[in-house]
Amino acid sequence: MFVSLLSFSQEEDSTETVKYVQFSGVVVTGSELEPVPFANIVEKNSFRGTSSDYFGFFSFVARPGDTIIFTSIGFKKSQYIIPDSLVSARYSLIHKIEEDTILLKVKTVYPWPSKEQFKEAFLSLDFNDDLKRAQNNLDPKVLALKENAYETSGAVNFKWQMQQVSSQLYYAGQAPPNHLLNPLAWAKFIKAWKNGDFKRKK
Repeated sequence: MFVSLLSFSQEEDSTETVKYVQFSGVVVTGSELEPVPFANIVEKNSFRGTSSDYFGFFSFVARPGDTIIFTSIGFKKSQYIIPDSLVSARYSLIHKIEEDTILLKVKTVYPWPSKEQFKEAFLSLDFNDDLKRAQNNLDPKVLALKENAYETSGAVNFKWQMQQVSSQLYYAGQAPPNHLLNPLAWAKFIKAWKNGDFKRKK
């Protein structure tokens, strides 16, 4: 089952079908047409695919005739077949997925046989150990030691971690670029080699 609101490709003069297409689009909800963030979009019976971003947008390389599977938590699985008669190397669509409601059986949990026993146990709780542990964790000396153990601040570490995650999501489902073929990287390497940056320091 698949539902597509709108699909289109950029026309070209050639009438020959293409082998690969840049498959792009937006995943939206079936009820209010809101974007579905972080949905999984993969080619059927393979590991090739990607994930939609926060705004429901996705883009990856596919082949005409491929069956694309769309899945997301809280939504029904759906699929879309890319037309096998494309003459353009780019194909886009707005794909709609339906919400899935799972009803669970009602379970009633009774931690204590009676309210009186619960009240007695609750009033006899001892929170001294938890309070002491919290005070030790917030001790200024302990916090200062942990802060000095890192070369950079918490804000810089957080920014670096988010950059790593963003880089991984950007190339999700595709091979990252090979810097061995990057002319700028080679230029920096040759410049550093001429400056003697790779010489062994005594």
